[in-house]
Amino acid sequence: MRLDKVTVGYIFVLLFLIYLAIIIMIYFSQRSLMYHPTENNYLDENQLNHKVDKIKISSDYELTSWYFEKNKNFKTLLFFHGNAGTLENRIYKLNDLSKLDLNYLIIAYRGFSGNNGKPTEQGLYKDARAAKYWLNLNNISDQNIIVYGESLGTAVAIDLAKDHKFAGIILESPFTSMLKLSRKYYPWLPTGLLLKDKYETNKKIKKIFSPILILHGRKDDIVPFEMGEQLFIQANEPKYNYFVDNDDHMMDFNNDLLNSINQFISSLK
Repeated sequence: MRLDKVTVGYIFVLLFLIYLAIIIMIYFSQRSLMYHPTENNYLDENQLNHKVDKIKISSDYELTSWYFEKNKNFKTLLFFHGNAGTLENRIYKLNDLSKLDLNYLIIAYRGFSGNNGKPTEQGLYKDARAAKYWLNLNNISDQNIIVYGESLGTAVAIDLAKDHKFAGIILESPFTSMLKLSRKYYPWLPTGLLLKDKYETNKKIKKIFSPILILHGRKDDIVPFEMGEQLFIQANEPKYNYFVDNDDHMMDFNNDLLNSINQFISSLK
């Protein structure tokens, strides 16, 4: 049965209206698609094998944070987590990092781990600056800070590091920009027009002059490995990488990875 032109026109208009409705819905709900404070996609929670000070850092909101001081003479890792879960979901990493010659500060962004507020790109950047300021107020200079970003946290780390000279910066499973990443998941959407939080790390990494270590697994099915590789190519010297074949987005914190981080830390002395 052949459809007449009027019927085809009605169908076309109907499909267009459905597509437009989907675009509008995604536009207004996009941040709930990007940020998942209550989702746990990490390993099972463990107990901390070391004592931390649970503190509050002042940004626009009070930020739940953990501070671990092992030795005042060690460098301090400033840890920015990814887009999902709580501080507790990172315990398995913190337990391993605490074995190294490091202190650390890990913060929960606004809207995460029970904090007030809602996460946005500019909000997360402001929270990062507040965390650095807290370390500075506690007599830890930028030259003794190593900034660590995990997934979405790599964009937060890069934005902070572009304006300051830190001892070093470590990026775990980084991406080039949220715009490019969104096209991987929503190729049928005009994301260039819709996206509020773009996280354009590829435009910022050349502004970083701190030593940099990039960690990425080639089997990453969330952030393509090629994005981490591209950032490594763009990064200024001195730069190092830990690229492994079998790791996915949540990298395996095994002895090889920890040795790579430890060697990087040692190179900063």
